[in-house]
Amino acid sequence: QVQLMESGGGLVQPGGSLRLSCAASGCIFTINSWGWFRQAPGNERELVALISAVGSTSYAESARGRFTISRDKDKNTTYLQMSALKPEDTAVYYCNARMGAGTPFPYDYWGQGTQVTVSS
Repeated sequence: QVQLMESGGGLVQPGGSLRLSCAASGCIFTINSWGWFRQAPGNERELVALISAVGSTSYAESARGRFTISRDKDKNTTYLQMSALKPEDTAVYYCNARMGAGTPFPYDYWGQGTQVTVSS
């Protein structure tokens, strides 16, 4: 089992910045992909950014150039640095840890989510 705890959400004005954190505990040695997803009201959950166990990153088009995903292995924490935030970035952001990424049978762990609201 892997437990994930997000923090860092809140209210920010358009153009502002936030950093989300995701602290992991448990059997994290089984995880080979970490990510951030988000879900706005009425929308499906969507990928924001991924980072592999070896540090390779990928981003949704909406996040590229504004968001940066990183991981501190010593602290077992994954971060999402968000800048130039827009109202359309408003959503609940979820931390994800995937076991078996790239295999036919991956398994996902999820955090409880943290609200990000971009509004003036």
